[in-house]
Parts: sequence; C-alpha cells; structure tokens
Amino acid sequence: MDKKQFQNHLENQLIPFWNRMVDFEHGGFYGYADADGIPDKESTKSCILNSRILWFYSAAYNLLKQSELLKNAEHAFLFLQNHFYDSRYRGVFWSVTADGSPLDTTKHTYNQAFAIYALSEYYKASQDKQALHLAYGLYHTIEEKCLDEEGYFEAFSREFIPVSNDKLSENGVIAERTMNTLLHVLEAYTELYRADAFFQVGDSLREILRIFKTRVYNAEKEICEVFFDKEYHSLIALESYGHDIEASWLISRACEALDDKAYFEEMLPVIKGLAKGAYENGIDMKNHAMNNECENGTVSAKKVWWVQAEAVTGFYNAYQLQPEQTMYEQLSEQVWEYIQNYVIDQKTGEWFEDVEPDNQVKAGQALVHPWKCPYHNGRMCIEMIQRLS
Repeated sequence: MDKKQFQNHLENQLIPFWNRMVDFEHGGFYGYADADGIPDKESTKSCILNSRILWFYSAAYNLLKQSELLKNAEHAFLFLQNHFYDSRYRGVFWSVTADGSPLDTTKHTYNQAFAIYALSEYYKASQDKQALHLAYGLYHTIEEKCLDEEGYFEAFSREFIPVSNDKLSENGVIAERTMNTLLHVLEAYTELYRADAFFQVGDSLREILRIFKTRVYNAEKEICEVFFDKEYHSLIALESYGHDIEASWLISRACEALDDKAYFEEMLPVIKGLAKGAYENGIDMKNHAMNNECENGTVSAKKVWWVQAEAVTGFYNAYQLQPEQTMYEQLSEQVWEYIQNYVIDQKTGEWFEDVEPDNQVKAGQALVHPWKCPYHNGRMCIEMIQRLS
C-alpha cells in the first residue's frame, strides 16, 4: 500500500469537506449535512459528533502540523467546554441546540468517553492544561458515577440517576451493558494514559482489559458478545464484524500504551482471535469488503462506511503482529481499494454511509449527522500514514 494515497485522501478530500462544517456564528460545527454536503445551520449538535471532530482536527494537526487544523480543533474544544460540559452536575450533555443551549441532557458513559478521547488528543496538540483538566474531570466522573464492581453502566439522567439505555441498544434489546461502550471507554483511557501516563488510569485500563477477556470475548466463536444484562449474560446472538476488528487493534493499542509485555502476552489470544474471527466470518470474499453483522445466523451484507475503515486499520495491525499471515495485509489493501471504488463520494470527498450488497448507493444519504463523522475514516488515514512510514 502507498501511504501517499491515504495522505492525499486526508488532506485533499476529508479535511476540506469538514472545513465547510465550521459554524462561525454559534461556534462548534454544524450537526447535519445532506447528501450534497449542504449543512443545516439550525440542526441539533451532538456531543459525540463534536468530540469526534475535535479528535479529528487534533490528530490531524499532530500528524501534519498545519496551523489551520489546530485552529479548528480549538474551535471544537471551546464549544465542548462552554456548551456541552455541565458545570452543575458534571459530565457532558448528549446534545445541544444549534446555538448551544442544552437539549438532551442525558449523561451517557459512551459520550463521556468520547469527550475524554478528544480532549486527550487536543491536549497533545495544544498543550492546553485546561483540556487535560477537563479530561481528568470526566475520567473521575465515569469512575465515580458509572462504575460498579463488575464494570460500567451506561445511561443516566442529568443528575446521574440511571435511566434506560435506549441510545446504545439495538436489534430489539435494551442492554444494561454493551461491548460498544466498554470499547470506547478503553479507547478513551488509552489516549488519556498516552497523554499523561497517570497510574490510576493505567489501573483502569488493566481492569477494562480483564473484563474484555473474561466477560465480553467469546473464545469459542472468536467474537465479542455485544449486548448484556447487568451480569454479562449475552442478550442476543449477534456478531458485529466491525466492532470485532476495531476491538482487536484498540486492545492492542491499549497494551502498547501500558508497555507491559506480560499483560500484552496475556491479551494476545484475544487480539489475534478477534482478527481471525472477523477474517473468517465477516468478509465478503467476492467484493473484498466487510459485511455489517450476523444476527441469529443471518448475515447483513450491507457495507457500512465505518466498518470498512476499521477493517483497513484492524487487519493491517493483525499483519504487523503476525507478518507471516500475509492474507491480513492483502485484505487491508483490498478493502482500501473497495473504499476508493464504492464508498468515497467523489463529489464531496466524504464517504457514503451505506453501500448495498450489489455495490449500489441509495440516493439521499446524509453525509453528516450525530453518528456520521470524520472519526473512523480520518483515523484510518492517520493510522495508515503512520504505519506505512
């Protein structure tokens, strides 16, 4: 693979697209743009989207050192600090109005985690101690408000009273714990630890890795179970291929951050197993792309944008860990080719959200919404540029 392709896509397509989403009137970034990339200037702004944009510009600046990127990162940081953070009850809101007034005041562990993730990267870019202070404040909020002796609960009211976890539950179940939230708490704490290496965060990382190994990872199937009740009983027979390959490399990254060889060796069967399971069960070998998921034995062959991005990074990471397994490198390259052929919207530079099993794209897909962001595809570019250097 040629790292210049990833750098070209990042610098000449993704960054220019997201530069057009800056809201100079109210602050932050527009929360919605249609299939033509035209923003709705009155749209709701979600904290998840704003956090992921903050991460994107911070990480892009840390790679490219272009001042405009840091300026946009600061723009996102100030909106998070001034409008999403709840100075009364702590934590960040789920969403605000276009002008920054609280809208959905739900406090979700997933949301707190992405804010930590973004603030940690922004601190590395800016050396702004206020960003690090805010990240640690959210870390302590999660540990104090969202954690019990078995792991993390997910959904809370503004005052951190538990509520139904409808925002991170799907497929007809309401889960008290999810693999998805746990994965992104792991990711957030990894970046906070990489930014500052505070021992308490390292201890939290080790505990999350233990939960993955003992409660979430299904060694027989080589998958992560997805939705759980309070006692980690799996609620549905679901394989999420994108989350599995993403977990493989994010667990690997957490172990690298801890710099503990013994712990890395302990987690290696999980890292390798998730990559192997995703390769053997999740790939559409005809198109060399990753299917979406499998529920109760039925495969969804829709090609979801973020799943393809995680496949490129995750399988390349698997190859780096096991250079003899050359099929991982080959697949990473093939999925990247698929993305270039079918997933990138050549008109705008952003990615279509979904590609149908016949590789057609349904018209009218929004290019920006609360879950459609520059995080997965931007991170893929940044990771691959670094890994191929």
